[in-house]
Amino acid sequence: MNILENFLEGLRSIQSNMLRTVLTALIIAIGITSLVGILTAIDGIQSSVDSSFADLGANTFDVSNYSSDNRRSGGRKQKQYEDIDYREATVFANNFKNDYGAMVSLSSRIGGAIQVKYLSAKTNPNVVITGADEDFLAIKGYKIDKGRNFSKSDLENSLNVAIVGQEIVKTLFPREDPMNKVISFMGGQFKIIGVLEKKGSLGGGTDADRIILVPLETGRALAANRQLTFQITASAPEVNDSEYIIEEARGLMRRVRGDELGNPDSFEIERADALAKNFEDITGYLRMGGFGIGIITLLGASIALMNIMMVSVTERTREIGIRKSLGATPRVIRFQFLMEAIVICILGGLAGLLLGIMIGNIISNSISTDSVFIVPWFWMFMGIVVCVFVGVISGIYPAIKASKLDPIEALRYE
Repeated sequence: MNILENFLEGLRSIQSNMLRTVLTALIIAIGITSLVGILTAIDGIQSSVDSSFADLGANTFDVSNYSSDNRRSGGRKQKQYEDIDYREATVFANNFKNDYGAMVSLSSRIGGAIQVKYLSAKTNPNVVITGADEDFLAIKGYKIDKGRNFSKSDLENSLNVAIVGQEIVKTLFPREDPMNKVISFMGGQFKIIGVLEKKGSLGGGTDADRIILVPLETGRALAANRQLTFQITASAPEVNDSEYIIEEARGLMRRVRGDELGNPDSFEIERADALAKNFEDITGYLRMGGFGIGIITLLGASIALMNIMMVSVTERTREIGIRKSLGATPRVIRFQFLMEAIVICILGGLAGLLLGIMIGNIISNSISTDSVFIVPWFWMFMGIVVCVFVGVISGIYPAIKASKLDPIEALRYE
């Protein structure tokens, strides 16, 4: 018998024991669902993270305060450094622009738990107010949905204008256009000149869409006597020069901050793609864990399938005797039972693939609303390979046992 005939014979045998086959295939399907589902969800989340950070570019980096988090090293508390102030941020930005022709943006968090009002409507006290310049949107990966960016006039004259996120629009303007409306917060009134596109939680933290941007000088005025800390975001002109530019930025900031030779930096420089790379490392471990869980489930399924195949050999002993008396060789018998086990695994695997893809995408979309539908071709291929492997492992012993039956004893079996 050739492969096609054995395959068809396997299908006929499956049809004669449909309930047993369905239950066995269901066990395989559950294992493949867990394997493909987890890996699809991880790929979907990774794709969302990659697309979120793609807008920032690999040549973008942040210069911010050194965060020791009050940790201790060698039994001693780490040194606390002063925050980057407005003068230091401005000096760095001006020199860096002039020396390297790079894009530099200054920003400062003015408030993180602010309530915003429009007429009788008001938001929860969780809105983030950020003072920024005209380069903030481009360098941070934000895009304007309606309206415009800050102009030179807005920044130089410290005008009370604002660019708002989608959460603010959804809460305060559910049925009207927010453009040119006046909102109030922190004791001032601000005219909306722009609305940001939805960025999503993975694109900039949980507050990415409930942010309000105001001109940097206006933000400093809102802070009154509070000491603000400033974040500097810069972009190297060429991606290939990013490492060199970052080191030049480090040297410039050390001079601005007055860090003495031999002392550690009193600030931190972090590349925009560093978080994405860290997340990719984490998802690598998650993939290994998910693959392990799926393999363990399939191991249990293979044991169940082997048991089913052993029962099948016992039930079909007389049939095996008839086949051998008609000239079937042990090799043909062995191949027939092995093919039957593989067919059951493939049928269960195909059902598991469909369920795994659907469940994986549902999980990734529930975690990140801006996830795209993922069809994991590689994991689908691996799922089929694993199914065939499980079929071979589960069917090899029963097939060998069937091929070694004595035809005369098999014909006597009742």
